[in-house]
Amino acid sequence: MIVIVALAAAHLAGCSAVGPTTIDRDRFDYVSAISESWKRQTLLNLLKTRYLDAPVFMDVASVINQYALESEIELGFSWNGGQTQSIGGRGMYTDRPTITYSPLMGEKFARSMVKPLPLAPIMLLIQSEYPADTILRICTQSINGIDNTRYRSVVVRDADPDFDELVDLFRRVYEADGIAMRSRKTETGAHLTVIFRPPVDAAAEADIRHLKKLLTLDPQINEFKVVNGKFALSNEEIAFLSRSMIQIMTTFASGIETPPADAAGIHMHAYQQHSGLHTKPSRIWIRVQNGASEPEAAFVAVPYRDRWFWIDDRDIDSKAMFNFLMILFSFTERGRQEAEAPVITVPTN
Repeated sequence: MIVIVALAAAHLAGCSAVGPTTIDRDRFDYVSAISESWKRQTLLNLLKTRYLDAPVFMDVASVINQYALESEIELGFSWNGGQTQSIGGRGMYTDRPTITYSPLMGEKFARSMVKPLPLAPIMLLIQSEYPADTILRICTQSINGIDNTRYRSVVVRDADPDFDELVDLFRRVYEADGIAMRSRKTETGAHLTVIFRPPVDAAAEADIRHLKKLLTLDPQINEFKVVNGKFALSNEEIAFLSRSMIQIMTTFASGIETPPADAAGIHMHAYQQHSGLHTKPSRIWIRVQNGASEPEAAFVAVPYRDRWFWIDDRDIDSKAMFNFLMILFSFTERGRQEAEAPVITVPTN
């Protein structure tokens, strides 16, 4: 009887421990696995964009893990037939995860990848102490008609001469607390405004005056409405034309160097150099290395076109820009899942 009670108690204790003890392990294991796969998918799609291949995005829609712990205890005694006794047991543990993948396609792809980024998150990034000039160079295509560099597949059109000066001025004025951004509610709805604050010194005053001149703003007022578009309709507006995620990925991918022996890469490089549109070398936002074998220590690495491509774990600038690119994906409008979109559910045994 003592043996039966002890085995029954151990069985009940094991069952009660399955649920709580799995939370700490499962949460961090799945977070690590999903994070690593997201990084690899992002790098692979950058490479596909560089080689004019079709990028494919597969979201992990849900992860459901089911556990089952079953056990049986058999105990028998026989005294009259020879005083024999027997004891036995059987246990079974089942871990059955189900992972659902949702491919990004159709209308959801258009909203997430082709639709320009909303202006509010771009301004929020600037207020979150990301360098204003970097944000504007990556996320905007035009500010009040002054064009940023245009990336169209392998053809690159240089930025307007005033664009670099414009974003550098914006950064200096913002870092001198000369610019504030707010959301105003009006009868037609909420809209963003840029407010020029009183300059702290003569240099800041000169920067604000020059910035207003470049943007053709009214020099007598200090509050300007932010609108989405290439051109402002008055000198009391600042028009920002934001980029889509496809444009941003093309921007990042354009600086990826192709292997010397890669025929496709050689042809793309030659076409870019002789297109007559691009006169300055592409800015390298993320430095991607390549080789014949898998690297030993890399921040992220993927095989593609019979070679390995990776970002060095010691390359802090590239890692920071890669993480920034992944943050931008969180600002895209995923929307609710369409009923007609295929969903792949994979039970893992």
